[in-house]
Amino acid sequence: MVERLVPDELWLLFRRVVPPTVVTRPQGGGRRRASDRETLAAIIFVATSGCTWRQLPPVFGPAWPTVYRRFAQWSQDRVWARLHRVVLDELGALGELDWSRCAIDSVSLRAAKGLLTGPNPTDRGKKGSKIHLITDRNGLPLSLGISGANMHDSLGLKPLVQGIPPIRSPRGPRRRRPAKLHADKEYDYDHLRRWLSQRGIRHRIARRGIEPSTHLGRHRWVVERTVSWLAGCRRLHRRYERKAEHFLAFVGLAAALIVFRRLTSTD
Repeated sequence: MVERLVPDELWLLFRRVVPPTVVTRPQGGGRRRASDRETLAAIIFVATSGCTWRQLPPVFGPAWPTVYRRFAQWSQDRVWARLHRVVLDELGALGELDWSRCAIDSVSLRAAKGLLTGPNPTDRGKKGSKIHLITDRNGLPLSLGISGANMHDSLGLKPLVQGIPPIRSPRGPRRRRPAKLHADKEYDYDHLRRWLSQRGIRHRIARRGIEPSTHLGRHRWVVERTVSWLAGCRRLHRRYERKAEHFLAFVGLAAALIVFRRLTSTD
């Protein structure tokens, strides 16, 4: 089970972002400490199956409080964001990232409680959170963010574009700006167009009251497909995490797994 959830390739990448933890007991004895690989497998199982921490099967070795404490520590240390960037670097070095047409979008989901939640205008005002993302032309997530469900999508454009990390290229310097960005009518503001143009990013943003909602479908469908890929992690069907950093951690882990699947498919 551990080897299936955490193959050798993913484990080698994970070790680059998390130093090995060694705990010694001077008095000797005690239970065997769970390895980082077993803990990572347990966290991935929770993310993909959607089970609660208490429902974690004992097959992984460590008890659920141990897994949760290490998940919380890794989330605080932004391990999942670093893992996402490392996998993007590996894919970018192979020339598998297409920067020619990137797309931006968001998706709302219900939230039980916690920070960065708000009334969802598309769900009768029920409390929810929103995931914002930018993908490349193939639908691979480049930048992610979370907010309350009542935050307007347009407010997420600048932080997402600025949040794209410098990613390796087959040749030349690292890259972090798309050549062109596609967006729907929620981003139809002249100040956003000017801001993108000042950074050398061409834009294709649908205009409210002029263009139909489906006009950009042939280029924007990739980001909608990525949203369905994120839903493959059942923990993201609904937000249960009280802490925003834990919810963002599951989003970052899901993005890292999406990019990792593309990386292994190119081998």
